[in-house]
Amino acid sequence: MTDKIEAEKQYSYQQKVWIAGGIVALIVVLILLLKATFNVWLLILAGSLIAVYFRGLSGLIQKKTKWKEGACVAISVVGTLLLIVFLSWLIGAKVQSQIAELSDTLPKTVEQAKEKLNQSSLGQKIVQKISSPKAQQQAQSIVQSFFKTSFGVLGDIYVVLFIGIFFTASPKIYKEGVIRLIPPKGKPKAEKVLNDIGSSLKKWLKGKMFAMLVIFILTSIGLVILGMPMWLALALIAGILNFIPNFGPLIALIPAALIGLSQGTSSAIWVAVLYIAVQVAESNFITPMVQQKLIRIPPALIIIAQMLMAPLKGGWGLVLATPLMVILIVLVKDLYFKTNKE
Repeated sequence: MTDKIEAEKQYSYQQKVWIAGGIVALIVVLILLLKATFNVWLLILAGSLIAVYFRGLSGLIQKKTKWKEGACVAISVVGTLLLIVFLSWLIGAKVQSQIAELSDTLPKTVEQAKEKLNQSSLGQKIVQKISSPKAQQQAQSIVQSFFKTSFGVLGDIYVVLFIGIFFTASPKIYKEGVIRLIPPKGKPKAEKVLNDIGSSLKKWLKGKMFAMLVIFILTSIGLVILGMPMWLALALIAGILNFIPNFGPLIALIPAALIGLSQGTSSAIWVAVLYIAVQVAESNFITPMVQQKLIRIPPALIIIAQMLMAPLKGGWGLVLATPLMVILIVLVKDLYFKTNKE
């Protein structure tokens, strides 16, 4: 009898070991699978943001007009595409010529900047540091990692657009599909979490687009006052890159400062002052005002997310780090804090 009990205990212990080992192996496989397919998940997130934009605009139209949902969705998609085509026709030729001029001017401007820096001992050290083979190799690796994609640039854009259109056309199908994967007891909770994520992303995107528009307008006015050439292209770059918090404005400042330097040292200084002033106004007045009414994200968390995502996934990681942080904040609030309170 005692031998039988011992045998059963040993069997139970071995069974537990096998179960624990199976769980660990499953977790490792899931982590490796997530790592291998993370770029694809980022593209899905980008497509989801496009769908959030279209659905948010259609909801606004439906609220104002009381029209049917399908008609409002069609108006939001077709209206946005027509607006892009109209703006491209209205200012596209000018922006294209300015961007072409910008691309032709930048190499000469960089050489002029080097010549002016070489006039001082400190500038010579900076030029030597930048021109060293090690620095150029590091810059090349950073650029390559920033522009790495899953299917190529055009392929990624194609995938993102079609995912966004499919999500916009029938979001309930995909939402219900995710909820079906959850056990029955957790379905109400899962539905609430998905609704909260969608609402938070909509609020974040609304605030970000408003901030981008304000940056474009303020930068355009400032560059026109300063008499800068290619002001429209530079302002457009500043507005678009403002979608990337913290690093986007710094990237936008580089071509503007170089073009200003081609006009003279004082012009470059005034351009830098303008960009810094616009970003200070955006960071201290526009963003807090938007966050107070829409959604608040701690700035330190955004920087941490960008520092983690950019080396791993390049440009997509840097662009989508903030919406990923929005999703994580919602998950922590709904699944951790509220569960603990309960």
